[in-house]
Amino acid sequence: MTLRARLLWFLVGVALVSLLATCVNSADARTALGVRIPATSLQYRHALEQAAGERFGLAAPVARLAAQLQQESGWNPKAKSPYAEGLAQFAPPTAQWLPQICPAVGPPDPWDAWWSIRAQTCYDAWLYARAPGNGDCARWAMTLSAYNGGETARDRERALADRAGADPQRWFHETASFRARSKSAWHENRDYVRSILLVLEPAYIDAGWPGKAACHVA
Repeated sequence: MTLRARLLWFLVGVALVSLLATCVNSADARTALGVRIPATSLQYRHALEQAAGERFGLAAPVARLAAQLQQESGWNPKAKSPYAEGLAQFAPPTAQWLPQICPAVGPPDPWDAWWSIRAQTCYDAWLYARAPGNGDCARWAMTLSAYNGGETARDRERALADRAGADPQRWFHETASFRARSKSAWHENRDYVRSILLVLEPAYIDAGWPGKAACHVA
């Protein structure tokens, strides 16, 4: 094989490697923890970091909020369920009400990804400020439970835990064991909290997203 032919094959090989790298980088990433992080998350990462910083400061739990968006919609701004819409899956009544507590997010538009990110971070901050809980893990579990199923049902379950002698200031193995909603809604709510805090958040941290894990629960 002539020198010119070898050079040609070398250049073809470089091009193929470059193309393969591009395809891999554009595909969904799988973390060392086995969680698949959608590639679409990258186009919203800066907006999420900015919105989270405005609401939570320098120690904003970006990985936790990213985990929540993955749990809600898989980072799909066109996601729709029977009750909710958009990237952060706001129910229409909640979206209409949200500017009352978060006027800075502007007119409700859950189909707009940027509005959803601002609304999600503001709503989480509002719920967290009101949340009971002994320690950050419990408070975030209470916050996420309320985001998914409302504060009323969560507080009824805290009351049940208290009457039964469990600790209503803790979530895992305490409040989480009590039910004051339909069985299907209860299972969804518990899976929602556990998935975000114990599975997805550690995976996003492992992938380099800012934040520290709130919970370490067996």
